[in-house]
Amino acid sequence: MSRLTQLPPEITKYFWGDDLNELNWEEHRDYISKKIMEQGDGKAVKWLLNKVDKKTLQSFLSDVKMSKKSANFWSLYFS
Repeated sequence: MSRLTQLPPEITKYFWGDDLNELNWEEHRDYISKKIMEQGDGKAVKWLLNKVDKKTLQSFLSDVKMSKKSANFWSLYFS
């Protein structure tokens, strides 16, 4: 797998149950984005916002079961 498709080390901690040798941005963009939207810290969210446009992330809101805290954050971010 190309190094360009691998996730940065600060992101991989959110995917402890996944095979990191198989998980890559090109094939798993939606899954990775949704996971970071729910569980990511400031660094992870910043990384995600540099990778995905706002409209795409907004479209994920209806697909992701979020905690009240995460839902509130993204609601404020998109308003």
